[in-house]
Amino acid sequence: MREITFLQAIQEAQREEMRRDPHVFIMGEDLRTNLFGATGGFVQEFGLERILSTPLSENGFTGAAAGAAMVGMRPIVDYTIAPFMYCAMDQLVSIIAKSTYLYGGQAKLPLVLRAPMFYGRSTAAQHSDRPHPIFMTIPGFKIIFPSNAYDMKGLLKTAIRDDDPVISFEDSTVWGHRCAVPEEEYLIPLGQADIKREGSDATVVALGGTVPHALAAANELAAENISVEVVDPRCLVPLDKETILASVKKTGRLVAVDMAHKTCSAASEILAIVAEEALWDLKAPLVRVTTPDTHIPFSPPMEKTLFPNKDKIISAIRQTLE
Repeated sequence: MREITFLQAIQEAQREEMRRDPHVFIMGEDLRTNLFGATGGFVQEFGLERILSTPLSENGFTGAAAGAAMVGMRPIVDYTIAPFMYCAMDQLVSIIAKSTYLYGGQAKLPLVLRAPMFYGRSTAAQHSDRPHPIFMTIPGFKIIFPSNAYDMKGLLKTAIRDDDPVISFEDSTVWGHRCAVPEEEYLIPLGQADIKREGSDATVVALGGTVPHALAAANELAAENISVEVVDPRCLVPLDKETILASVKKTGRLVAVDMAHKTCSAASEILAIVAEEALWDLKAPLVRVTTPDTHIPFSPPMEKTLFPNKDKIISAIRQTLE
């Protein structure tokens, strides 16, 4: 297999699905002039009718995407950066998430909402949010959260074919990371976690861009004969709790790693599930490694200290082993 980047995996998934299904189109801001992003070169192949550059009105074009999905199209909405979704919350929460329920299952909303997260790049408080936990609390959305190119391509293709609204949270800290991706077509089912590294002493459940940090931590601790299992959920909704619980029952310890704020994070939900369903299998208290409950500063040195990294994960694992 060849190796491609995370960003190339996004491009390939979209291109292949647009070639396969003429109902798939992409809409968002500055798409026609973006030569190097997730839609680079798409206008030349698919034309202006399927690559729609929208006005700077997230609420407006999100509502248009919802309408298009209801009448049989399969829109991919590119928000450029995840916090821009806030401008469309009425359409997202009141219409897209609820329409299948409100119409008694008669309405389908096959659309994908791509939400790249650009934290850690000095983009300051208004552009550095990691809002995936917010949308976990809203019934009606499926949420994918890949950590590498292989998972990104397989999950995004599955999401585009799904008849429900799917949010694709994409961690820009791994956009340039390469991994082996087959040239032939493949799909990854939603709600199926992946064990990135097997272990026996402690479980680390890591999300998105924290997975490489968790693997680095596990590799370093292996030199001390500490065996760490790294579980990548890949999807937040539906969440594969069975794989997580099985791992915790094997190791007896859990560290959940999430780049979101600590309060009400995805890590908090994962720990709550384990506390409810596997409490008596635990050998140590549950631990979270997250970002503090503070807004993100513009200053690079100040920002650098906030997010989960290898050393913080190692410290948390050691805490469970004491």
